Amino acid sequence: MTVTLAALVARFGGELAGDGAQVVSQVAPLDRATPDEIGFVSQSKYLSQLASTRAGAVILPMDARDATDLPRILTPNPYLYFARVSGLLNPPPRPPAGIHPAATVAPDAQIAADASIAAGAVVGNGATIGARTVVGPNCVIGDHARIGADCLLHANVTLYHRCEVGNRVILHSGCVIGADGFGFAPNEGRWEKIPQIGRVLIGDDVEVGACTTIDRGALEDTMIEEGVKLDNLIQIAHNVVIGAHTAIAACTGIAGSAKIGRHCMIGGAAMIFGHIEIADGTRISTNTLITKSLPKPGTYTSALPFSEHEVWQKNAVHMRNLDKLVNRVKQLEKRLNELESQS
Repeated sequence: MTVTLAALVARFGGELAGDGAQVVSQVAPLDRATPDEIGFVSQSKYLSQLASTRAGAVILPMDARDATDLPRILTPNPYLYFARVSGLLNPPPRPPAGIHPAATVAPDAQIAADASIAAGAVVGNGATIGARTVVGPNCVIGDHARIGADCLLHANVTLYHRCEVGNRVILHSGCVIGADGFGFAPNEGRWEKIPQIGRVLIGDDVEVGACTTIDRGALEDTMIEEGVKLDNLIQIAHNVVIGAHTAIAACTGIAGSAKIGRHCMIGGAAMIFGHIEIADGTRISTNTLITKSLPKPGTYTSALPFSEHEVWQKNAVHMRNLDKLVNRVKQLEKRLNELESQS
C-alpha cells in the first residue's frame, strides 16, 4: 500500500509542509528509513537525526517546522500520528469469511456470515460470534460465550463458558479468559473447592496480551472495562474490576476483588493485594507491591534500585534492623526531652 502526504493529512489532520505528492509505503526509524518511508520525531533531542536521515518524509512537532527541508507533517502529537499512519499502512491480515471444514461448531451456535472460524477451532453450544470477527486456529469458545463484532482472536485462545467479549477486542495467543478463580475452603486440613459461578465481562476496544489469564468471578463477575490494555503474562484474579482505559504491563499480578480505577498505568511485575481500591489516574511503578487502597491518584513506587551485591547485603541487614533503630531513636528523643526540661 502507498499513500501521499496530502492523503494522510486529509485522513488524520495535521499541517502539511513541503510536497504533498510525496508517496510513502511504510513507517521506519529515522536512522534506517528509505526514500519511500516516513519517520517521526516526538522529542526535540532527536531532531539532530534529521540531518542524516534518508526518509522521504517525516512527522514532526508543530514547533519543529524549520528543522528540515524534507516533506513533513506537523502535529501536536507526532507519536500518535505515527501510530495511525502505521495502522493504515500495516492492516492486520484477514482470512476469508466462513467456517473452516476442520473447525467444530455446535449446531445452535450463532456465527455471523462474515465472521471467520479457522481450522481446529471449537465453538460451543449457544455461543455467539459477531460480524467480521476472526477466530484463529485451535481457539476454544465455551458454551453460551459471546463475542462482539470486529474482534480478533489469535491462535489458541480459550474463552470459557458464559464469558462475554465486546466489540473490536484483540485476544492474543494463549490467553485464557474465564478460568476458575482460586477459591478453596479449608476443611480439617484439606481444601474444598468453591464453585466459581461468575463470568468475565470484557468491554469494547480491549487488548489482552499473550498468555494473560483473567479468572471468572466467584459470585459476581470479573470486569474489564472498555479500552483497557493488558500486556503479556498478567494474572487477574476473580472479581477484579479494571476501569476503562487503564494500561497494565507484563507480569503484573492482581489478587481477587481488587478494584482498579480508570486511566491508571501499572508497570511490569507490580503486585496488587486483593480487596483494595485504586483511584482513577493512579500510576504504579514497576516491581511495586501495593498492600492497601490508594484513595488519591499519584505515582507510587516501592521497588529499591539495584546495587552491587555486597552493598545490597549490607543494606538488607540494616533494613532488618529498622524497627529496633526506630525504637532506639524514640528512646533517645524521650531522654533528650527529659534532659532539656531539667535544664
